[in-house]
Amino acid sequence: MRLSQPWRRAAIQFDDENLVSCAGLVPVMQLAEDTGLHELVADAVQIDDPPIPSTGVNPAGKISSIVAGMAAGADSIDDLDVLRHGGMPELFGGVYAPSTLGSFLRAFTWGHTRQLSSAARDWLVQLARRTPVLAGADQIAYVDIDSLLRRVYGRKKEGARFGHAKVGGYDVLLRGLSPLVATVSTPLAAPVVAATRLRNGSASSVRGAASLLAEALGTARAAGATGRVLVRADSQFYAGKVVSAARRAGAMVSITVASSPARQRAIGSIPDGQWQPVHYPEAVVDPDTGELISDAEVAETGYTAFAGTRHAYTGRLVVRRVRDRSRTQDELFPVWRYHAFFTDTALSTVDADVTHRQHAVVETVFSDIIDGPLAHLPSGRFAANAAWLVCAGMSHNLMRAAGSLAGRFYAKARGATLRRRIVLVPARLARPQGRPTLHLPAYWPWQQAWTNLHAAAVSPPGTA
Repeated sequence: MRLSQPWRRAAIQFDDENLVSCAGLVPVMQLAEDTGLHELVADAVQIDDPPIPSTGVNPAGKISSIVAGMAAGADSIDDLDVLRHGGMPELFGGVYAPSTLGSFLRAFTWGHTRQLSSAARDWLVQLARRTPVLAGADQIAYVDIDSLLRRVYGRKKEGARFGHAKVGGYDVLLRGLSPLVATVSTPLAAPVVAATRLRNGSASSVRGAASLLAEALGTARAAGATGRVLVRADSQFYAGKVVSAARRAGAMVSITVASSPARQRAIGSIPDGQWQPVHYPEAVVDPDTGELISDAEVAETGYTAFAGTRHAYTGRLVVRRVRDRSRTQDELFPVWRYHAFFTDTALSTVDADVTHRQHAVVETVFSDIIDGPLAHLPSGRFAANAAWLVCAGMSHNLMRAAGSLAGRFYAKARGATLRRRIVLVPARLARPQGRPTLHLPAYWPWQQAWTNLHAAAVSPPGTA
């Protein structure tokens, strides 16, 4: 592709007050309003004594501005200014300046963040009732919990501590903050954020996991997960309190078990004839050996987790073993690498293993929010960053709900794809005969998806 003609400097002007660059926010925020975002935040968040009196006014309008800015691609407080260009004041009322929104976030305390988290969970319930964002939850739903470390560089940023992270396959210590996230998904629906909590960078993964899991399971049930619910997690969350929290909520568990003498004894008790081969779809080739590293054998045995404690619970230890082919010398006997997880499901050994490995779907949520609003934790205040994390989860859920209305492909599309094809659509605002009209680009490749979303957003519930 080449330019059709040269464009002189004087030929470029930023002077059209009727243009907008993110017309997709019209149906997206229509959906947010219809599902009660303003009312839920207004009822839950009360900032009674802020440092600056005006910063506590209208928390619902300010949170909706932050969520809308994140949906349009904002990953910092300054980026929220994307809502104030061209004809945006004609499309939306009550849009706040980034400085006002920054002062609002800095007025938060930990208690205000908990209030906002409660509103976010209630809003997910309303989104699930209004859209098929959790389609199939009445049959089976998966609740995945995991943590990550978001690196920060300011030494004075509250809560910034050195924590463990993997970079290029190596364990390193990085200064950062540690979000804890629980998601809900189904075989038909991509994961949405059910609960979030920000911790300091040195916090262990399991810190606060039991209470966060209880909140996520309550949200999942309220959002329509009336059937079976399976909690999945890696070995960092193999703790009695976590398993007990899942059991109290009536959920099943599938949690990786860290290496221990009890685990090794259980694995050693499995007869050789019980191992059965399993071949995973889309197998991955080991770059060092050329072998399929996803080829494995699985077996199971009875196992009592947390024996001798009040959290003792008997279930199944499902073990996957992979042949270690990394050695250069010929082997005298096969060497295996073992990976075990504890579960109480009724699935077959192979199906239980495949289902457990799908816990990695939580990484798609991390990828989406890191590629969007969580690219930065923008404030020096810990509570402000915690509120920013909650808003990031709310924005993710809103985009997921919008995608489920746009079409089957968009129900599981990446957040960047939804922004590029649906939200970041340029348009010109016109008023023929005094009626506001948006003129979008002719031959927009994804016009049908945009039209589907708009039609569903402006239709009464149940008629879209």
